[in-house]
Amino acid sequence: MVEITRAATWDAVRAAHRWQIPARYNMAEDLCEKWARAEPDRVAIVHVAKTERTYTFRNLSRLSAQLANVLSAHGVGRGDRVAILLPQVPETVLTHLAAYRLGAIVLPLFTLFGADALAFRLRDAGAKTVVTDSANLPKLAEIADTLPQLETIWVTDGEGPGASALGPAMERARDTAGIVDTGPDDPALISYTSGTTGPPKGALHAHRVVLGHIPAVQIVHDFWPQPGDRVWTPSDWAWMGGLGNIMLPALRFGVPLIACRFERFDPELAFDFLARHGVSNAFLAPTALRLMQQVTDPHRFAHRLRTVGSGGESLGAQVLDWGRGALGLTINEFYGQTEVNPVLACNASILPVRPGSMGRPIPGTDVVILTPDRRIAAPGTVGEIAVGRGDPSMFLEYWKNPEKTADKFRTAEDGREYLMTGDEGSMDAEGYFWFGSRTDDVITSSGYRIGPTEIEECLNGHPDVAMSACVGIPDPVRTEIVKAYIVPAAGAEPSEALASALIARVRERISPHVAPREIAWVDAMPMTATGKIMRRTLRDRGAG
Repeated sequence: MVEITRAATWDAVRAAHRWQIPARYNMAEDLCEKWARAEPDRVAIVHVAKTERTYTFRNLSRLSAQLANVLSAHGVGRGDRVAILLPQVPETVLTHLAAYRLGAIVLPLFTLFGADALAFRLRDAGAKTVVTDSANLPKLAEIADTLPQLETIWVTDGEGPGASALGPAMERARDTAGIVDTGPDDPALISYTSGTTGPPKGALHAHRVVLGHIPAVQIVHDFWPQPGDRVWTPSDWAWMGGLGNIMLPALRFGVPLIACRFERFDPELAFDFLARHGVSNAFLAPTALRLMQQVTDPHRFAHRLRTVGSGGESLGAQVLDWGRGALGLTINEFYGQTEVNPVLACNASILPVRPGSMGRPIPGTDVVILTPDRRIAAPGTVGEIAVGRGDPSMFLEYWKNPEKTADKFRTAEDGREYLMTGDEGSMDAEGYFWFGSRTDDVITSSGYRIGPTEIEECLNGHPDVAMSACVGIPDPVRTEIVKAYIVPAAGAEPSEALASALIARVRERISPHVAPREIAWVDAMPMTATGKIMRRTLRDRGAG
C-alpha cells in the first residue's frame, strides 16, 4: 500500500500512511499489464496531434510487447541503457514499457538538447540504443561516430543514414512478451540533473520511483484520482516533473493521459487546450503560469480544471491570487529535485496555504533543516533542506560517480543519514517549509546573506515585469551587490524610471539592504531544459 488515506487534516493523512513496498515489482506490470488484463479497453492515452487518437491499455500492452521483442532481437537486455529522444508521443510511453519489460534502464532525453548535450549523456550512460524521430535524427547523426557503445538508432516516423524504421520492425514482431522478474530496488531509469553548476550527473532510479511519487501526486491533486479525471502537462516527459509527477502516475492509476507536443508554449493555446480536452488535473511550471497570467479574460475558456500543481520555482502570493481568480482554484505547490521528488507539498483543502511556502513533508517522507554542523535546526533557523535516506522516490546513486553519491549524503546528530538537497531554507513553528535559495545562489552583500527568491517574487508582482532573476555580482566594497535581470511584460517599455520604481518597490516591500543596485533588461532568461533559471549564466554575464 503506497496510496494515501483521505482525512480531514494534513497531520491525519500523514499519521495514517505506511509504506508497503512489494518484494517483487516491475513498472511495466504495474503501469500497463494489470490494466490490460482487468480492463483492456480502459483509455490510457489520448494523443492530440493533427488528428486525435486514443490508445487503450490493450493497445499499450500489445505495442510495447512488439517493441520489447524488437529491442531484444537487437541485443537489448537487463541493465542495458535505452535512450528516448522523443516529445510527448505514445512511442515515448511504449519505449518506457518495453525497456522495463526487459529489465533495461531508460535514459529520457529532452528534445531541446543540442548535439553536445546529447553526446555527453549518451556517452556517460553508455546507451546501447536510441528511439527517436526524424526531427531529432540529425542531431544523433552528427554525434554517432563519437558514441562507440551506441549500436542501433530507431526512428518512429521513417528512417535515415545509420538508423532503422521502427514501425515496420514492430509490425513483424510478436505482440506478446514476458516481463523479467525485478525487485523494487532494481535500476529502471537514469534522469540527468539540470547541470546549472558543474557537468550534469545521472541520477539512477529504481522501479520503486513511481511508488515513491504516489502520495505527493495524490496530495497535490486533492486525493487523486477521482471519477472523470484527465491529466495533462506541457512539461516534457523527459523531465522528472513531467515523467514522475504526471506520466507514470497517470498510467499506474489508469487516468487518461493527454499527450500533445507544443512546438513552443503558447498561453492562449494552453487555456484553449485545457478546455477542449476536459483536463481536470494539470502540472504547470511557474514559467508557464506566469505566461498564462498575460492572457486577457481567461474566463472565456470554459475549462474544468479541478487541481493544478506547480513546482521548480516558488510562485509567490501574486501568482496564487491570480490562480484563484483566473482558474477558480488554489494552485498547490510542491518541492523536490531530480534525486528525490517530490518531498514537500501543499493541499489547500486540508492545509491552509501560506504564500511562498513549499508546504509540509508529504506522507511517508522525513524532511528537516540541517545546520552546517549537522544539527537539526530549530524552527525559524536557516539551513540546508535535507531528506531522510530510504524514501522510495530517492535515487540509488549517481551513475558511475560514487564520490558524488557519497558527497550527497550526511549523517546528522540524530545518527540518521540524510540526502542534502543543496537548497537553503527554513521551517516555521507549524511545520511549513520555506525556500531560500540554492546554496550556490546565496548573495553575500555587506555581511548579509541574501536569497534571491523573495526579491524576485516582489519584482514579479509589478505589472510591468514578466519574469525576473537576481544574482550577486562582485563588488569591491560590499563583496557582492544584487543585480536583477528583468524580462519586461508585454507592452512595457524598459526605462530608467521603471528601473528606479522597481528598486524602490523592493526597498519598501522587503528591505533596503536586499534591493537591487543594478537592473538589466533582457528579452529572455537563460533556462535549463527543465525550465529553471540558470543563475550561474547570469552571474557570469554580470561579472564579465
